[in-house]
Amino acid sequence: MAPVSKQKAKQKAPSATIAVNRKARHDYFIEEQFEAGLVLEGWEVKSLRAGRASLQEAYVTIRKGECYLLGANFTPLPTASTHIHPDPTRTRKLLLNKREIDRLIGAVEREGYTLIPLNLHWKRGRAKLEIALAKGKKQYDKRATKKDQDWQRQKERLLKHKA
Repeated sequence: MAPVSKQKAKQKAPSATIAVNRKARHDYFIEEQFEAGLVLEGWEVKSLRAGRASLQEAYVTIRKGECYLLGANFTPLPTASTHIHPDPTRTRKLLLNKREIDRLIGAVEREGYTLIPLNLHWKRGRAKLEIALAKGKKQYDKRATKKDQDWQRQKERLLKHKA
């Protein structure tokens, strides 16, 4: 039997992913991805550590040369302090380099792109948001994507049975 220290090392580390926006890849063509930091309050960090975040109806907007996350829901823990009144869907500032922000502004204003959040994750103890520069899919694009996915799945099944 292995020593206790080796048994502890085999245990799974907690997942770095906090929340994923699953509909994003279904509704948009993802062109380019960026990783942004978030300006958070203490109660928000605690609720993220508990995994109580949702990016379902969230989107990113640019105002006065700064990026903001709107519509993301960080449900406060019931043990949150009594002297604060947490707002689960407040606007949160995103931390990006000036060069990245300028590039995003140009793409969004001129080329018809939109900014959407893809996932929220931990990186070296800090919460990071992966945002994407994306173009919306039309209904026929969504059908074509679904058809391709079904065909890939069918090919894998056929190859699996032949082997």
